[in-house]
Amino acid sequence: MLSAGEIARRLFDSVFHRGENAVIEEVRIGLGYVGVRLDEGRVGLAAVLLHDLPSGCSVFPDAGRLAGSKTASLLVNLIERREPLEKALGLAAANAVLHTAFGEDERDSLSIMQLTPEDHVAMVGLFTPMVRKIEATGAKLTVIERNPARLAVLDKKESDRILKECTVAIITATTILNDTLEEVLNGLGNPRHVAILGPSTPLCPDIFYDTPVNHLGGAVVRDTGKVMQIISEGGGTPAMRPYLRFINLLVK
Repeated sequence: MLSAGEIARRLFDSVFHRGENAVIEEVRIGLGYVGVRLDEGRVGLAAVLLHDLPSGCSVFPDAGRLAGSKTASLLVNLIERREPLEKALGLAAANAVLHTAFGEDERDSLSIMQLTPEDHVAMVGLFTPMVRKIEATGAKLTVIERNPARLAVLDKKESDRILKECTVAIITATTILNDTLEEVLNGLGNPRHVAILGPSTPLCPDIFYDTPVNHLGGAVVRDTGKVMQIISEGGGTPAMRPYLRFINLLVK
């Protein structure tokens, strides 16, 4: 059984010594994403979970001190911080360290899953563009979403049942930010395919060695200037999509 935050800790252990001395060149914090650019042009992204942020007006206390500092100062957020925005900066920094040319598998993630009408897909976190494509295969789809502003929230008993019964699980990488990924993975029955998807996904297969995860679908930034502009202007995945390369890694 995985403990809460275990995947984030493994990620920290995997990337810290590779990236601790890299220099942070630029940080952008927007309404949908954070972006971290390191020296040598490496860029990493992570989502901002607005509905999980503390209520009320606030400012970011480290503003003005990030650019020019060592990447280690953000990577430690993966294990020392519980506030979602700070953890997102840690995840984005880790993704920047991991920013390399991971093969050329840019297929649509759903094509890798080879869904059939016999499948029951549990989608943990709503991926709106995927819904119609999944339904077109004839597979049954159930969405498990935490944000009631996006979709009706299932009760825990029903969510647990869906995770146990599904044959395919599609999990948003933002579950790393709120420490729910481990609970989801622990709750799975025996699905034939488990994918973690989204631009926040750490393309780091070794941290999933003893989990059911066999597919990572993440993103590599193609146009740094445009992506950072979109983040600053409050944009999300649809606006960034033309300036990203979506990469698949098969873990097992």
